[in-house]
Amino acid sequence: MSTIGVINGSTISSSGLAGMHGTVVRSRLRLTRRGRMVFTTLAALPVLVVVAVVGLNGGQASAGNTSADVHFQTVTVEPGETLWQLAEETAPNADPRDFVQDVVNLNALDGSGVQAGEQLAIPTKYADTK
Repeated sequence: MSTIGVINGSTISSSGLAGMHGTVVRSRLRLTRRGRMVFTTLAALPVLVVVAVVGLNGGQASAGNTSADVHFQTVTVEPGETLWQLAEETAPNADPRDFVQDVVNLNALDGSGVQAGEQLAIPTKYADTK
C-alpha cells in the first residue's frame, strides 16, 4: 500500500518521501523595525528598573541622616572607657541606651566600640544634665 502526501503544493507518493527525510526546510527569521524596538525595550527594561531603585533609595538615605538643628559638645574618650560608662558619667538622669544610640548616630560609628583618645560629639541635651 502506498501513501500520498502533499508538501508545498506538490503531491508526492510514499516512495518519493523516502528520499526527503534528510532535508530540512529552514525559514529565515526577519525582524521588522517594530520588532527590533520591542526587543530593545525588553533588554533595556531591567537596567532602567535597577537605576530607578538605586536612585530612589540613595535619595532617602541621604535625606534621613541630615539634621540642621543638632548642637553638641565634644568629649575625649579616656583609656578603658566605654560608651555605657560615658553615658553614666555624662548623663546620669538619662537612659544609657538612648545616650549610646544618639552618640553612635551623631558620630556615624559602626558600633558602640570606641578607642582611647577618640573625640566624640555628645548632644547638648545630655551634656546639660550634669
